[in-house]
This record gives sequence, structure tokens and C-alpha cells, in this order.
Amino acid sequence: MKGITSRGLLPLALLSISAATVSAQSSGRAFAVPDWYKISRVASPVLSPDGNTIAFTVTTVREAENKRHTEVWTQPVAGGPSKRMTSPAFESTAPRWSDDGKTLFFTSTRPYTRGTQWAIRMDEGGEAFQPEGTAAAPAGQGGRGGGGRGGAGDAAGVQPADKSFRITAAAPNATGNGTSGAGRGGDSARTELVPANANDPYSKMLPMAKPPGTAITKPLVAERFDGRHIIDPTYRSNDGGYQPSTGRAGGAGGAGGFGVVAGGGTSGAPAQLFITRTGGERKPLTATAYSHRSPSVSPDGKRVIFSADPMLRPDFVVRKEAEALAKLPPNRKRDEADRNEADLFVIDVATCEANAAACKPTKIEYSGAETNVIWSADNERIAFVGRPGRFAAARLQLAPAAGGRATDVHGSWKFEPGNIEWWSDGKIRMQTTTGGSSGLYAIDPATKQVSNVVGGRRQVSDISYDKNKTKVVYTSSDISHLAEIYVANADGSNEKKLTTFNDKLQSEVAFQPGEQFIYKSVDGMEIEGWLIKPFGYTAGKKYPLVLNIHGGPHSAYGEGWFDEFQSQAGAGLMVLYTNPRGSSGTNGAFTNSSRGDWGGKDYQDLMKAVDIAAARPDVDSTRMGVAGGSYGGFMTAWITTKTNRFKAAEADRMISDWTSWWGMSDAQGLTNNEFFGKPWENQIMYDTLSPIRFVKNVKTPTLIVQSEEDFRTPMGNADMWYMALRSQGVPAEFVRYPRSTHELSRSGEPWLLTDRLNRINQWFGHWLVEGGPKTTTTTSTVPDGR
Repeated sequence: MKGITSRGLLPLALLSISAATVSAQSSGRAFAVPDWYKISRVASPVLSPDGNTIAFTVTTVREAENKRHTEVWTQPVAGGPSKRMTSPAFESTAPRWSDDGKTLFFTSTRPYTRGTQWAIRMDEGGEAFQPEGTAAAPAGQGGRGGGGRGGAGDAAGVQPADKSFRITAAAPNATGNGTSGAGRGGDSARTELVPANANDPYSKMLPMAKPPGTAITKPLVAERFDGRHIIDPTYRSNDGGYQPSTGRAGGAGGAGGFGVVAGGGTSGAPAQLFITRTGGERKPLTATAYSHRSPSVSPDGKRVIFSADPMLRPDFVVRKEAEALAKLPPNRKRDEADRNEADLFVIDVATCEANAAACKPTKIEYSGAETNVIWSADNERIAFVGRPGRFAAARLQLAPAAGGRATDVHGSWKFEPGNIEWWSDGKIRMQTTTGGSSGLYAIDPATKQVSNVVGGRRQVSDISYDKNKTKVVYTSSDISHLAEIYVANADGSNEKKLTTFNDKLQSEVAFQPGEQFIYKSVDGMEIEGWLIKPFGYTAGKKYPLVLNIHGGPHSAYGEGWFDEFQSQAGAGLMVLYTNPRGSSGTNGAFTNSSRGDWGGKDYQDLMKAVDIAAARPDVDSTRMGVAGGSYGGFMTAWITTKTNRFKAAEADRMISDWTSWWGMSDAQGLTNNEFFGKPWENQIMYDTLSPIRFVKNVKTPTLIVQSEEDFRTPMGNADMWYMALRSQGVPAEFVRYPRSTHELSRSGEPWLLTDRLNRINQWFGHWLVEGGPKTTTTTSTVPDGR
């Protein structure tokens, strides 16, 4: 099997590097930080129903304006130049096709217009226009086939193949018109929670300043209070800033992770299923005391599958149970016990449409969580991704559409399926991550055999098909190649690269390839790692090395192009990175194997990789550094408390004290789960895993990087670490970025993002590179200010 068996064939020796990846360096210069501005980010390809045209987005950076800009383009599948479809004066995203492929819809916010939905008629040309009934514009990524997945409260609903009706799930009195804030800073962007009227004494107050409806305290003089009044447990988020309180119960989940159940809502009537036939009124299909979630309709329109409480208990019973469980003290055995909080059920559309009160569901028998439900073309079977336990690996399941017991068809494949599609050849296509790679795979339900359709050592993303599923398009990148759009036949043959947005930069810069190695760590755990050689690498020389540690911990490094790694390699550094236990991309068991042991065996996984790299003749083990962000920032600090083998460190978005982090972060649920309770419920673990408790051991010069609006890993922990290092005489610098969140390194302001990249190179260059850093401080040609 292409892309699968090769992993098992790699010898697990001291170092096993794929020989195919060791190639001569391409000609060109080193990647420099200013090159970041020249990158075009190609994404979101959507293939037209007839398979002839791809719509996609291109994001570039306008350096002088310190901003990104996104446009919608199209590309003929037959080849030829790409075509810009939207005005460069406006931001345009989310392309999608009408069912007949004659209209291209996209999203764009433009002044003096209604809504954000726009369209272009492909057969007529001309300017973009706003379609009549903007809210009814298609929301799907055309060409996905019949059935659909839908979801509770989804205004678009789901439809059968002939589009003759629409199924939605909503509370009986729901209008489907939600409101949400735009951007960060709820003070000015959020919908007002207290109606503005002549009798409202708070009508002129900002949303965050207004007293929530159930608040006890009120302002003395409304016009004089411009602070924030908070009564909700969760009142700010890394992505949304401060959020006005609603007065509803909620907040951080309990140690057992209870609270997200089929019963759904915090209050109000249970969500029911409704049917709206073309030209008709909305009619209820169900009338029950329990909620219906995530409906999916069969292609022939005769059946609907939905998710609900396994025992079909009323919502108020489910909510009371969840609230009671959340109040219990932590219990690891109970926490790790398998729970079945929702099951799949099937109803007959004709029967339920005739009499909602008589609608009787049939259960799909499966013990575990079910997601990604799809229908077979003959309407007789469903497939779904099932997870038999909270920390078990997800596996592909098949079940009779009329109800009955599900069958596991996943076979011996250890990786988890992602999005799934049923194809005419009877096989199920899966968009799947396999360690550091990702691609399209096919599984034969009859034989349980898995084959690689599109993949190999690279990252394949944003997969889309034509209506008849004869072609597949996607973005593809690898360690030394930026993403572009590719097309292949449905079986993966005749693959072609179509777009050329980054070809010029690729010809100018010698992006460095990566060398994969797989090694056995403690417990015999198999770990995936990579090395990228520095620009100008010469055999026989020794180079400084930097170990990079990803965030999460449930995320992963991989085979895709990454600006930080190419920046470090361009600065003369050997780049080492791995996916230690706790990383995503393999299966649930591997991902959850670090629970309660952060800084334990995951630390040993990292150190084993460093041992392997340090033993190479081209690595100078006396000049090594370590860097990481978020979980990687915690681990960087932790490592420097455990060993002095690293001569420099860079801690980004760090955590130094878990108890104070819990009180300031927007993500308390992470450690409630990973550390088996809140701080006062498991204080020993929170203390034992906090680097600040061992900071007296640190000797490593450290650069600390932090965003001032990061509510995921708030500033206080970085403050604490910096003060502790400086009080002990450890060389340290602290760089704080304004107007930036936890996403600075990914989507932050371009000027600040590139400044961060350069400072990291300068820091390691000073401490590790002979003769100082291989970076250049330049005078910008763009105007100062904003």
C-alpha cells in the first residue's frame, strides 16, 4: 500500500532517515524573513459540479499596509492561467458553486451593501452582484454528493438528492436568525443584551458595561461607568475578546468533561426536526421532550438519521444529570470510564410528516460516539466514524439504514479516519492524517483493506470533488514546497499541479528539504521526527541545532512547509522537530497517552530525539537550543529546569505556573481533563508540573515572547518566568507584542509576525552560531505608522 507500508519498513535503529529525502540542495539563496511577504497562500479549492473549473482563495500580504488580502480566483482543470474573480479593493472568501455550476457564490464585506453574500454568473460574466434572498444562498462546498451532514440549528438544513425538501433541527419557536459580534472587543462589537428603549436606563451604555439581566449590582450613574460587568464564568476568549455576560449557567467543564450531551441546550424547548417542501410551509416531523441533533437525510429522501440521548430521555433530565455529575469531586476511574452520551436514530419521513406525534425512531446500535454520518448511494446503509471510548481510537463503522447493529470495517489500520465520502466503486474515501502526512485514502468495507489514493510524504488538504466524483482537487505542500492546487483522477492517477502562484519565489529561494526518522522511545513507543539541514550545508562540518516543540499538546508537526523552520534553516541552524506522545495525527490512544504526565514521558521522547541528533557527525552538541510555543512554551521552560544541555531557549506563549494559568486562561477545560480536576481538586499535580517550582535550576539564556491580548496563555505566566530568571542572573529578554493574541505566529499583524521570526533567529544566532547571527537588520521601505 503506497504511503502506508513504508512506515513499517523503516528500521528502528539509532537513526533511520529515508534515503529518498536526502537530495542535493536546489540552487538559490537562503530564505530570509522579508521573503515571508512574498508568499501567496493558496487555499479552499472547490471543484465545479462538471469538474472543469476550480474556485479557490489566494491570500497575499500588503506589506506597506501591514495587512493580509484575500481574493477569489478560478483555475481551469484543463490547464492554463488562473483568473482573478473578485475585486482587489475588497476582501473575498469562501467560494462555492451553485448546483448547476453556472453561479459562483462567495462571501465579501463591502460598504453600503446588505449582507455578505455575493455571486458571479460564470456564463454571463460581468460584475459581482448580491443575489435575491441572500440568506438562501447555498452554504455547501458544491460537488459533495447527496445526503449531506447538516447539524442542529443549521439554517440551511439538509436535503435529499432531488432537493425537493429541506430538513432542519431547531426549537419549535426558533426563527433561525442568530446574532453575533464582529471581531474582538465585545465593548463595541457585541449585540446589546438589554433592549434599547426609552425606559431603559442603561441604553447608552456599552454592552460590556451594562448590568446583565440577573446581576445584583447596578451602576450608581449609568453614564459614568465605562468598565465591564461580568457574571458569567466564561467572559473572554482568545478569539473573541471580552464577551457580555448572558446570565446563563456555563463556564469551564468539570473534571470529568461532563456537560456536552445530546440534551443540548441550556434552556428552552427541545430541538425538533422540521420539513420544508419546495414552495410549502415548515412542518414538524417530531414532537418529543428530547432534542434532535445533526440530521442527515437519505439520497432518496425516505429516511432521516439524527443524534439524540441514548435512552431518549427528556432534555431537562439529561441536563440535571450533567449538572450533578459536573459538581462531583474528581475521580480518575470515573473520568476515564467509557460513556455513551448520544446515539444515532432513524425515522421514516412519510410516517412522521403525516403525524409527528406518532413518529417512532429506530436505533443504530453502537456503543460509543458517532460522527461524520454518510449514506450509501442505494440508501440501504450508513457509514460513520465511531469512537468506542473517550480515549480510544476512532474507527470506521457500517450499519443498516433501517436501524440495527453497526459493524466495524476499519481492519488493522492504526490511523483514524477524517471526513468520509462513499463513492460509486463501493469504497469509502477518507481525508486522513497519518502522523506528519495527510492525504486521501480509500477503504473497502468488504475486505477492510486501506489504500492510498493521494498522499505520500506531504500534506494534502482542502479536498474537493466534482458531482460525479471523477476528479479530485486539493492543495499540496511539502517541507520545501509551498502549497499549490493539484488535480487528479478519482483513483489518484494523472496528478497535475495547476497553479503557479509561488513558482517565482521557489525558483529564487533554496527551501530546505526535511529528513524523516522514526525511533523508539521509552516504553517502546514509536515516535516520528524530522531534521532540516541549514542553508549552505557542507558535509564534514558541524552545525548548531534547535529543537522545536509544537503546541497543543494535541496537535502535530508534519510534512508541510513551515515558515519558522525555513527561517531557522536559512539562518544557519539545523532544525529538529518531533511528534512526541500526546500529539495528534495517529489515533486517540497515542494522543491521550500524555494525560497526567506532561513533562514526563513526552519529555523523554523529546530528549531521545535530541540524543539521536546529537550523535550525528554534522551536529555540534555543544551548540544546541530549544524553542516552543503554548504547550511547547511550557515544555521549553520545563526542559530548562531539567537540563543545561541547551545553550539558548525561546519560550513562546508559555505557561510557568498551572494554578495561576487556570485562573486567567480561557481554556480551563484543558487541564480539568489532562490533570484530572481543577487546581484545588488536584493541587499536587498542578504544582508538580509547574516549571516555576523548579526555576532555581535554570541556567539557560531565554528569550520570552508573548502577546498582550493572549487569553489562552495570558501574560502573567510570562511575567513570572522573566522576573524569576532575571532575579537569578539568567540572561533573558522579554518581547511583548501589542494587539496580538495566541495566534500571533499564524495570523498576527504581518509586521509583528515577521519581527518575531527575526528575533528568534537573532537570539539563537547570538548564542549558537559562530560569528553571530546570520540575519540582516534592514531599513524598511514602507512608511512608519498605521
